[in-house]
Amino acid sequence: MSTNLTSLGVNPLAQLEADVVACRACPRLVAWCEQVAAEKRAAYRDEEYWGRPIPGYGDPAARIVVLGLAPAAHGANRTGRVFTGDRSGDWLFRAMYRAGLANQPTSVSVDDGLELSDAWVTAAVKCAPPANKPTTVERDACAPFLERELEVLAPRVVVCLGQFGYQAATAHYGVRPRPKFGHLAEVQVVAGPTLVCSFHPSQQNTFTKRLTEPMLDAVFQRAVELAGER
Repeated sequence: MSTNLTSLGVNPLAQLEADVVACRACPRLVAWCEQVAAEKRAAYRDEEYWGRPIPGYGDPAARIVVLGLAPAAHGANRTGRVFTGDRSGDWLFRAMYRAGLANQPTSVSVDDGLELSDAWVTAAVKCAPPANKPTTVERDACAPFLERELEVLAPRVVVCLGQFGYQAATAHYGVRPRPKFGHLAEVQVVAGPTLVCSFHPSQQNTFTKRLTEPMLDAVFQRAVELAGER
């Protein structure tokens, strides 16, 4: 039987954050994050990189969870906050700002004043992986963190950024068979949230126009609608 940490005076999200940051379960990921933090990108050579696992961020009372793949090597692995300091985050937070879920359209550092309202942003894998491709073993090792996160937050809507985020969400909620992924596809979990799919705001998708800003806006407009329906 699980322990109710709240009843013991423990903040479950604060405990989860501490556990995520301290994790060293995947040697390849630990080594990569630390290597990137030591070598740095030339544009950020004067900055101190975070170089550790990245916890989720946002409103603890969020009805909407945004679920991505993993931190970027020179984005969140540098700044210490998920989706902060990279091109994908630029797109994401502009869309969330337009949807009324963020107080500003930019996210460049942990002390830039960004605040999320009714939204929480996280990743299925908490460490930046080489080539942005975690192994199956690494994904499975990180799954308990996501399970704890979603159980504590109990969202009404999970916005799944890309197929990896969608697979992680459907695995957590036991969706079988898993419907086909597609932009703006929706899956209603029995006695659970609605999963809303979106193409990931990666440069590969945004540069090729596979994902446009109006397309991403439509995802968050729908998420806000669904979050307010119950």
